[in-house]
Amino acid sequence: MRGPLSDLHTHSTASDGQYAPAELVRLAKKRGLEVLALTDHDTTDGCEEAIQAGERLGVRVIRGVELNAREYPTFHILGYAYDSSSSSLAGLCARMKEERDSRGQRIVRYLTERGMRVELEEAIALAGDGGRLGRPHFAQLLVSKGYVKDSREAFDRYLDTEEYRACVKQVKPSVRECLEAIKSAGGKTSLAHPYQIGIDDDALDTLVGNLVPWGLDAIECYYPRFTPAQQAFYLSLAEKYRLHVTGGSDFHGERVKPDISLAALALDLDWLE
Repeated sequence: MRGPLSDLHTHSTASDGQYAPAELVRLAKKRGLEVLALTDHDTTDGCEEAIQAGERLGVRVIRGVELNAREYPTFHILGYAYDSSSSSLAGLCARMKEERDSRGQRIVRYLTERGMRVELEEAIALAGDGGRLGRPHFAQLLVSKGYVKDSREAFDRYLDTEEYRACVKQVKPSVRECLEAIKSAGGKTSLAHPYQIGIDDDALDTLVGNLVPWGLDAIECYYPRFTPAQQAFYLSLAEKYRLHVTGGSDFHGERVKPDISLAALALDLDWLE
């Protein structure tokens, strides 16, 4: 018996996605999804809008979040089905929001020093009313001004480099803080896109084993940019450490990630009930 068609990794305008939460749910319905998790970066702000849209459209929306941990440049923990009234998770997200908001001016300074004329207000306008300013908005700004041909080039040349990380330092919580905040809110946790951590298989195996006692419940085994070998390895880690299997598209919208569409994965979600 197959699980419901699901996408457990998506983003809206509450962080750096293209579509408002309700519009994202409408796209999920059109795609034929039965379950959608909204996992915006470091915020839960869009979840209520998405849940209400899901109730109208007949799509089960799982309350989610994607937290950014400090141990590696790209080290993300997905949280699911938590209690929205939790003060620990809300407090962590509030701290991270303040950090993201202040980072915008640092990005402007970094780009200006490299000869690009950009203004913070221009990036904020691209984020939209109520949107959370993020790197994809600066990437769109660089494209609109002709400094790069597309968002991928903006990240490869400027926004996802060692030089960027050295100049635009970001204060992040530890991975243990991320896991414990989600667990204390009654939620479930998953390691997002493991290959982006940038470590070899043996080190990743050790890392996953270390995360389990801190509350890791699952690992993202299905993702559009995984190679077959990566997918097989992550599935083997899930089996080795008795973790649940998650998957998703990391959908942001075609303006942000032109090659990524919503996923439709038949996943076992009983553990998220």
